[in-house]
Amino acid sequence: MYSIRASIADELAEIEAAGLTKRERAIASPQSASVVANGTEVLNFCSNNYLGLADDPRIVEAAKAALDEWGFGMASVRFICGTQTQHLELESRLASFLGQEACILYSSCFDANGGLFETLLDASDAVISDALNHASIIDGIRLSKAKRYRYANRDMAELEAHLQDAQGARRRLIVTDGVFSMDGYLAPLEAICDLAERYDAMVMVDDSHAVGFTGATGAGTPELAGVQHRIDIISGTLGKALGGASGGYIAARAEIVDLLRQRSRPYLFSNALAPSVVAGSLKALDLVEGAGELRERLRRNTERFRVGMEQAGFELLPGEHPITAVMFHDARLAAEMADAMLEEGVYVTAFSFPVVPRGEARIRVQLSAAHSDADVDRAVAAFTAARERVAA
Repeated sequence: MYSIRASIADELAEIEAAGLTKRERAIASPQSASVVANGTEVLNFCSNNYLGLADDPRIVEAAKAALDEWGFGMASVRFICGTQTQHLELESRLASFLGQEACILYSSCFDANGGLFETLLDASDAVISDALNHASIIDGIRLSKAKRYRYANRDMAELEAHLQDAQGARRRLIVTDGVFSMDGYLAPLEAICDLAERYDAMVMVDDSHAVGFTGATGAGTPELAGVQHRIDIISGTLGKALGGASGGYIAARAEIVDLLRQRSRPYLFSNALAPSVVAGSLKALDLVEGAGELRERLRRNTERFRVGMEQAGFELLPGEHPITAVMFHDARLAAEMADAMLEEGVYVTAFSFPVVPRGEARIRVQLSAAHSDADVDRAVAAFTAARERVAA
């Protein structure tokens, strides 16, 4: 007789045998450059806390004050009675910061991407997506009835071929991550915009791993590439550089945001962002707008780590983003290295299939402006010691 529980147990055993089990380590401290994991304080090199704002006392104080002024939660969706004036202020601030006409908040960027495509596109439309786009984009596209095309990562020739194939569609939407989070690669946005204008297509960028610290003012990859005015839609998160709490957004042309308010299901059927998160995120925006020194420190930390690791003989994917992929290829080896690193006092995470393709297992190191030079050097030394430990 077939047993569902036994079948699932077998599937979990297969994942374990392949060295692909993902284990969560509980931390007993705020998110910071160092955290308490397994009862020990360790350096933290696996967080998206790019600017070190997740435990910034000014953001914490703003969130505390919001509990007294605005309450604990909204207990409602936005269009019923879940919109406070501070929600509207945050949307306006984000739109202005990103160079867009309007903005709409979601409970996460996953929900933002999940609610975009089925609202904007139907069976008469086409969506052309980079093969390495985030899972939330992939899932969001699946919810739409649009004709789907996929081009190899950053392959402009294949993108153009798909745009030619899609000429009969009512609407054509090119979708790309601004930064591909497993590799640290940047999307070629200027070339993408050139093709979009040639073939009368819209451009959507998920800039979750860039907003706050990429570009002259931190406005992200469109600013870095000089194409802010050519991007139709930007999705992003409040859960990384912008304070690290929760929440996501779509910043876009005004008519697109207006349509999302009317028909986007994750927006219409999810509670509004908690008041303390909104207030903390507003304070985070204040800090980001004057964070030139933090952005420069993050750049220096990234360069210092890359130079040290290359001198130590490790294989890195090329780039300059704070995401630094240290390649091990074998899933079990990457997991063993991450465990050994923790014993060396540095917290990192191994990534393997299905998060990355088979044979491309890695440890994704994420630098922060909160790290000191000594922290960066200690991380390099820990990699070297862990390599010797695993090889023994």
